[in-house]
Amino acid sequence: MDGNGRWARRRGLPRVAGHREGTENLRRVLRAAVEFGIGILTIYAFSTENWGRPEEEVQGLLSILRHVIKEEVPKLHRQGVQLRHLGRLERIPAELERQIEEAIELTKDNSRLILNVAFNYGGRAEIVDAIRALIAEGASPEEVDGASVSSHLYTAGQPDPDLIIRTSGEMRLSNFLIWQAAYAEFYTTPTLWPDFDKDELYAALKDFNQRERRFGLVPGKSSE
Repeated sequence: MDGNGRWARRRGLPRVAGHREGTENLRRVLRAAVEFGIGILTIYAFSTENWGRPEEEVQGLLSILRHVIKEEVPKLHRQGVQLRHLGRLERIPAELERQIEEAIELTKDNSRLILNVAFNYGGRAEIVDAIRALIAEGASPEEVDGASVSSHLYTAGQPDPDLIIRTSGEMRLSNFLIWQAAYAEFYTTPTLWPDFDKDELYAALKDFNQRERRFGLVPGKSSE
């Protein structure tokens, strides 16, 4: 969800104002995702590298997350949204960690839409954590394969993503789902995240549906 800071700067506002507007936009995109029949939506809210941003901005992002959990989670629960956290809980303030765990517990039986919130998340850190878990379980080198690694990722039990959307025109994954995205389709738009609306999401889905997915095979021989 890239472009919050640029959106704010163009309006003479502090970067945190852009993040707040981006959070408001997430509500609209969630409604559209449900309408379009999307079963799993993963949002990249805060990376492991984002701790290096100015302290004021970091604290502002943490404050926004606290507010979202307090105000929005009950609504999401009523709408049948299941919340899951992707990432490490270390460095997250204890009270916020408790809020995250309570939100996950509250919504765990919902099935209308799974919303993965990648917070304090890094794709490389995720793979490291998976390998560490395999080692801790005593797995031998011969037992380590793609399936065993996948089963120890934060997204264990979920399918790999079909489509990854990046706003603001950037052309990189930025450490997002780098294992799971091996054969995902990539879509980028110059639209900044706060302005990415239902029509933009529809355009991304339409573009995706016109592609031929090959999964490393020759045309006409894909696994689908």
